[in-house]
Amino acid sequence: MHFDLIDLRLFQHVIETGSLTAAATRSHLSLASASARVRAMEASLQAPLLERGRRGVTPTPAGKALAQHARLILQQVERMQFDLADYAKGFKGQVRLLCNTSTLSEHLPERLADFLVAHPHIDIDLQEQPSLRILQALRQGTADIGIVSDAVDASDLQTQPFGDDPLTLVLPLDHPLSGLSSVSFAQTLDEEFVGMAASSALGIYLEEQALHTGKRLRIRVRAEGFDGVLRMVAHGAGLGIVPQAAVDRAPRPLRLAAVRLSDAWADRTLLLCAADFDALPGYAKALLNHLAHRS
Repeated sequence: MHFDLIDLRLFQHVIETGSLTAAATRSHLSLASASARVRAMEASLQAPLLERGRRGVTPTPAGKALAQHARLILQQVERMQFDLADYAKGFKGQVRLLCNTSTLSEHLPERLADFLVAHPHIDIDLQEQPSLRILQALRQGTADIGIVSDAVDASDLQTQPFGDDPLTLVLPLDHPLSGLSSVSFAQTLDEEFVGMAASSALGIYLEEQALHTGKRLRIRVRAEGFDGVLRMVAHGAGLGIVPQAAVDRAPRPLRLAAVRLSDAWADRTLLLCAADFDALPGYAKALLNHLAHRS
């Protein structure tokens, strides 16, 4: 077998994305070159690594085994780069960090910027995912660190608190519910909402919670960020659900009402998690310590 690091990174990206096209883009390769590399790997191994389908590709048993070994090899290479960073200019370690919508927009930008300034030899591959998908990626070894809501079961992983992140109902000032001190999610489901993007982790999470009550969210319009939700709600377009941190950050005076959601799942705590904190490479431990100490 003759695999190089480019092959292994490409294959790792294929497994993470489920798409050879997306993996080629992430690997800075043309699709033709990426396809040729995968075919060469299969020929060298004399076994298929991927099953092709209409919705993308999935690994065969051989492909799953290769993905596990590729992850270990690439982690070891990145550990070496981290340890030698002071001597070998230009080498960088990369941490793959997955988080939910609220963490990405409200809690991380300044913290990550401070970390990157202090650690010029470390890059961060930051992606937004729903909490359940983050846990799956950590279990499969395709991410280093995750930040998830405590509403999901992460008991098989190592965790530590990152911060409080309660969700809040926002609504126009003249809405009948605006005078309440708290409200349940079920009480709002006959109303029209300003929703988050359909692909956002929070948008997916709220639609799942609505389905648990036997109803669907009535989305009138979708916004790309919490600021957009707040501005549209303030102008009467509908109700919205955003992190309390987004309300606290919004310019004053607010032209909307904010009412606490009484559902237990809305009173969230964010958790830092990993398969094994002690097994993280040095550059990932550096980021973990930075985030934990500033929570």
